[in-house]
Amino acid sequence: MRVIRPRSLALATDLYELTMAAGYFVNEVRARATFEMFVRDLPERRNYLLCAGLYPVLNYLESLRFTGEDIDYLRGLRVFEGVTSAFYEYLHAFRFTGEVWALPEGTPAFQTEPLLQVTAPIIEAQVVETFVLATINFQTLIASKAARIVAAAQGRTIVEFGSRRAHGTEAALYAARAAYIGGCGGTSNVEAGLRFGIPVFGTIAHSWVMTFADEVESFRRYLRAFPHNATLLIDTYDTVAAAEKIVRAGLRPQSVRLDSGSLDQLSRAVRRILDAGGLGETRIFASGDLDEDRIATLVTAGAPIDAFGVGTRLSTSFDEPALGGVYKLVALQVDHEVHGKIKTSPGKSTLPGRKQVWRQTRAGESTGDTISGAEEVGPPAAESLLTCVMRDGRRLEPPPAMPALQAHARAAIGRLPAAVRGLGKCVPYPVTVSERLRAEQRKLAAAVVEG
Repeated sequence: MRVIRPRSLALATDLYELTMAAGYFVNEVRARATFEMFVRDLPERRNYLLCAGLYPVLNYLESLRFTGEDIDYLRGLRVFEGVTSAFYEYLHAFRFTGEVWALPEGTPAFQTEPLLQVTAPIIEAQVVETFVLATINFQTLIASKAARIVAAAQGRTIVEFGSRRAHGTEAALYAARAAYIGGCGGTSNVEAGLRFGIPVFGTIAHSWVMTFADEVESFRRYLRAFPHNATLLIDTYDTVAAAEKIVRAGLRPQSVRLDSGSLDQLSRAVRRILDAGGLGETRIFASGDLDEDRIATLVTAGAPIDAFGVGTRLSTSFDEPALGGVYKLVALQVDHEVHGKIKTSPGKSTLPGRKQVWRQTRAGESTGDTISGAEEVGPPAAESLLTCVMRDGRRLEPPPAMPALQAHARAAIGRLPAAVRGLGKCVPYPVTVSERLRAEQRKLAAAVVEG
C-alpha cells in the first residue's frame, strides 16, 4: 500500500501546460505574459454570470509548489525524456510571483468581459491555467444558478442541499460556497460550514422515521434530542395524516418538511392543520427536485412554503452543467516593450492587451458595460470593475467574510435592469468595446494576414 501524503496541487493540471513550460524553459523564453479568463457567450438560460472562485484561486497561487514526488513523477514520463535537468531544478524552486486583477466575487459579469487577468513570467502564467479555469468556471456556474433560484423564491430562504448529488465531495464543498455567494441562506454541507463559516441546516431522513414502529414516536424521539431546532420530515407515509398526528400529540416542531407529492396542495393542507392546531409559528420547508422554475410556480400560486431546499438542480447546475470560460494570452512583454496578442480564428477571435471593464449606472441602475484597454480612461461617471488583488505572488488583502461577499452580490444584482434579473427569455445587457481597442485588434489582425 502506498502512503498517501497531503495532496500537492502542482500536478492538478493538463499535461500540455507542463510540456509548454518545459518548452519555454529549454528555449529560454522568459517573456512576461498576460492571460485573461473570459466567457465568449453566456449560457442559453443565463442573462448574467455571478463571479465566484477568486479566493480559492488566490490560495492556490500563494501556495503553489512542486514537491519532490511531483518532480520524480514528471521525470519518469516518456514525454519528458531528454529534458534538461535544469528544468527540474527550476520546478523545485518554483513560486508564483505574478500579479492578478479580477472582478470581485459576487460581481455580475457578461460575455467577453475578463473575469480574471494574470500577468507573470510566461511559465508561471501558463501552468496555472487549468486550475484557474476549473475553479472559476465551476463556482461561477453554481453562483449564477443560485442567484436565479434565490430570485425565484422572492425572499424565502433557499438552502443548498446538493452534496450527495454533486460530482464528488470537493465539488460539493465548493458548490456550497458558490451557492452562498449567490444568495442561499446556508447549506447542508458541514465541511462548508467549518471551512467557510456558512450557516448549516439539516432535518431527518425517511430512515429515521422508518426506524421506529410508530411515526409519532419517531417525531417525539427526535424532539427529545433537539427540542428547539427540530424539523420533522412528514411525507414518509401520508403527509396530511402526519401533520394531524403532530397536532394531536401536542408536538411543537420548529418546522415540518415536505419532500414529495404536490407541494402546492400539500403545503396548503398542512398549513391549515398546523394553524388550526395552534402551530401557526411552525414553518413549512419544501424540497424534492426543485429549481427556479418550480419554485417560481409555487411562489406565484401562493403556496404557504417558508423555505426551500434545493439539491441536484443547484449543485450541478442541471440545466446548464458547464461554463465555457477560456484563458487566453493577450500580451507579451519583451525587453520592456509590451506587444498585444490576438487570435483570429473564426468564432474564437480575441481582443489584445490588458483590459479594464467599466460599468455605467443611471438612477441606481446599471445601464451597460464598456471593455477598454487597461490604460484608457473610461466613460464619464463609469465604475472600473477589475481590481488588483495580488502582486508579487502575494494577495493584497485577506478574503472578505462570506456574508460580505453575499451582500455585495445581492446589491450588484439588484442594480441590474429588471429584465436582466428575470427568469424569462434572455435579455441582452449592453456590452461594448472601446473604439481604440477595436482599432488595435484590426491592426494586429491585418499584420497577421500580411505576415
